[in-house]
Amino acid sequence: MPGTAPPGPARSVSSRLPDFPWDHLTAYAARARAHSDGIVDLSVGTPVDPTPVVVQAALAEAADAPGYPLTIGLPETRQAAVDWLARRWGVTGLGLDAVLPVIGSKELIGSMPLHLGVGPGDLVVHPELAYPTYEVGAALVGAEVLATDALTAIGPRRPRLLFVNSPANPSGRVLPVEHLRKMVDWCRDRGTVLVSDECYLECSWDPSSPPVSVLHPDVCGGSHEGLLSVHSLSKRSNMAGYRCAFVAGDPALVGELLAVRKNLGLQMPGPQQRAMIAALDDDAQVAAQHTVYARRRRWLRDALEGAGFRIDHSEASLYLWATRGEDCWQTVEWLADRGILVAPGAFYGATGHEHVRVAFTATDERVGAAVERLG
Repeated sequence: MPGTAPPGPARSVSSRLPDFPWDHLTAYAARARAHSDGIVDLSVGTPVDPTPVVVQAALAEAADAPGYPLTIGLPETRQAAVDWLARRWGVTGLGLDAVLPVIGSKELIGSMPLHLGVGPGDLVVHPELAYPTYEVGAALVGAEVLATDALTAIGPRRPRLLFVNSPANPSGRVLPVEHLRKMVDWCRDRGTVLVSDECYLECSWDPSSPPVSVLHPDVCGGSHEGLLSVHSLSKRSNMAGYRCAFVAGDPALVGELLAVRKNLGLQMPGPQQRAMIAALDDDAQVAAQHTVYARRRRWLRDALEGAGFRIDHSEASLYLWATRGEDCWQTVEWLADRGILVAPGAFYGATGHEHVRVAFTATDERVGAAVERLG
């Protein structure tokens, strides 16, 4: 129509998102790299040890894969997940329709609000200290986000999704059975879907605080209604590059995810599924890697405490949650001057402003270098 102004540019999706936190660490990384013996990068918990031979062999054997995989995944892949949850974590009552392989747990968590129909006007709740992807997924669909560990802080509202993370990233905190059971009951009373991020279940260090799956009968009462648990093979089996993960729980919710993901073509490649089966079936490689991480964790914890740090929580996961009682960026700078790069606690929420997250996923040689510098 003459005289009518053209429509303005559409608001970009990225404008809804928080700043990508790791961009703020660039200058400190450069500072740490300037150390005469090079950087010790303990900021990101990426595995550095070899992928188990049994997994590599399974991938190679399945390399001839000319056809499209199904989004639902191979029955053998889903059965391996069911068997692992039963064998290692006491989860009972899962059928093949209650498991879905996915292309990495971060992709699943980031897209879950969209795939479950969450949108503007809905509330998504995540822990006070949290993996940023929970907030990102909610922001992408325009939902309201609340970061809290207290159910009373939610008031009378009925969230569409509530994320829980135990063992937790970044703090390594493990929630006891009683706490998880209370959260399950609260969510069921309000019709809220409870999503439990359990990617660090295998990374437990304190026998007095064993982690438990939200799908365990002691937590869920033998019913998986309204519950989803998310699992990753990246940490436990050094398979971050394979992007192998799965979600399990309420068959109705898994079916909703499957219906959407089929339409989007979100399919885990067949060779990766065979590798995933090999990894889930082999507990020995997990135990061996656990021993390696326990050693590196012990070295770093002793060195940090010797340098005046206090370690809070950290009973599980691949991180030490450390503080010197100062602003986290001061600590990041102090460590960067010694060639050590860590993640500031502020990345994970306001309550982390005096902590840093120290990963123990570097090689023995690099962890040894950090220990020497801290000494």
